[in-house]
Amino acid sequence: MVLEGGGMRGLYTAGVLDVFMEHGVEFVHAVGVSAGAAFGVNIKSRQVGRAIRYNKRFCADPRYASLKNLLRTGELYSIDFAYREVPLHLDPFDTEAAAANPMRFTAVCTDIVTGEAVYRDIERGDGDDLDWIRASASVPLLARPVELDGRELLDGGIANSIPAAWMVAQGYSKNVVILTQPAGFVKEPISLMPLLKRAYAAYPKLVELLANRHVRYNAQLEEVARLERDGKALVIRPSESVKAPLAVKDPEVLERIYQIGRADAEARIDEVVAYLY
Repeated sequence: MVLEGGGMRGLYTAGVLDVFMEHGVEFVHAVGVSAGAAFGVNIKSRQVGRAIRYNKRFCADPRYASLKNLLRTGELYSIDFAYREVPLHLDPFDTEAAAANPMRFTAVCTDIVTGEAVYRDIERGDGDDLDWIRASASVPLLARPVELDGRELLDGGIANSIPAAWMVAQGYSKNVVILTQPAGFVKEPISLMPLLKRAYAAYPKLVELLANRHVRYNAQLEEVARLERDGKALVIRPSESVKAPLAVKDPEVLERIYQIGRADAEARIDEVVAYLY
């Protein structure tokens, strides 16, 4: 299974995955990018409803995400609260269940020095794993690079937004790909490139990736369409727009996105089961 990112559009994916779990649909391996990793990892611990629950509970809490936090620390989403207090204490990720689940879950990050995609398996969802998930979801300008294993990392979507071809290369001939943009979407060039060039002048590989990201993303959509025609992918995408700002303060906006995911999954669940089994 391939889980695209997209900030709070990722709650669409959470809705799809909750329906999969409720219907007992199991996967051998899932790869998540950015929000696809942060919200999608709950399928590893089989925690139905967790992603929408904690996001609705804390979305308006300035400790979770705020402009003040960004200006003070360089992080829109608080490291201490969003990536420690919430998953470890306030709405705990079930590390024991995750460790017991044989499904492999991989998070994608971008090495901003080399420009390479970095793939890291999330095995328990403990402190170290949470840092890798944070790195996967660290959007340029809204988070500082995360230093792990001697690498400087940011959002996995920069290097590999839709790792369907990567999953096929792992040997999987049937893949469910969950996108967070509706059919017909075409990514445009990043409007903030002048600012990004100045902010990341010390990282030319990163700047190059950002400048050409729309070209690679649109090519990946074409690749996904080809895989779908060849029977190597079943694609689920929003039936309507789930566009949202990176930080949503209204829990009802999040609920709407989540429910669209649930409805789309329920409409396709028989097809998914027939495809996989």
